[in-house]
Amino acid sequence: MSPTIGAALASWRMPWLTCAFILVTTALYLRGFARMHQQMPARFTTRRMGFYISGVAALAIALVSPLAALDDKLLVTHMMQHLLLLFIAPPLLLLGAPQIPLVRAIPPLIAKRTIGVIAKSRVCRRCFNLLTYPTNAFLLFSVAMLGWHLPCPFQIALRSSYWHAIEHGCFVVTGMIFWYPIVRPWPMVERWSRWAFVPYLLMADAENSVLAAFMVFSGRVLYPFYAGLPRINGFPAITDQIVAGAIMWVPGSILFVIPAIVIVMRALAPHALARPLGAHALAIKMITR
Repeated sequence: MSPTIGAALASWRMPWLTCAFILVTTALYLRGFARMHQQMPARFTTRRMGFYISGVAALAIALVSPLAALDDKLLVTHMMQHLLLLFIAPPLLLLGAPQIPLVRAIPPLIAKRTIGVIAKSRVCRRCFNLLTYPTNAFLLFSVAMLGWHLPCPFQIALRSSYWHAIEHGCFVVTGMIFWYPIVRPWPMVERWSRWAFVPYLLMADAENSVLAAFMVFSGRVLYPFYAGLPRINGFPAITDQIVAGAIMWVPGSILFVIPAIVIVMRALAPHALARPLGAHALAIKMITR
């Protein structure tokens, strides 16, 4: 093992606050999911639970595993983190339909006086609908993904653990917002045609490809922070950047294209059942009862 990698791993410490947050929310989800599985086994299947746990695992790998100790040593590992936080963890978490299980895990009186009040608030619902409206979700995702990869913000995040945490938080939040209208976790009601999400995904793929291509073909080190570090096993900074760009490019494109293909296949298939129009009202009733 390279001395640089060994020193980085030796200096790594478990981020207990992040780890505690992940563990607590996962425990709440599992508690609420068990209740929902008993009441609605056809909707809350064990497969949904598997998706959520996979999303939690992706978050843990990105944020609380030793991979985090190398993100300021290798751009490759940093891009792997971003891939997990933007493209992998958010859709997996949403496929677990977490809203109702998380709420049902909270004592009813507390849920009614907190989340129930928010769920019934027209202002809060409008704000949520505004944020998750596909055009707005796409813009927020684009600003976060492209903005944080500009050299200045990227290097600020590398030099400050505070800004680094904000960067990762932005990726997770905007990733959840971006994937929300695509995954449509119950009880969301469809607001766009399924066909509209094919260009939605392909445009996001195009943005990611442009960013990755710039990293691969720029011919210069975009982030001088990495150029000033001791290189691991003689791995040049420009090669590190090219490989990092390739990681964002190829796997990132696959993660956009596959959902687009699935949408097309499902849109062409006969619809078995229509989505219930009263799903949102039912969800509010379940939260506040």
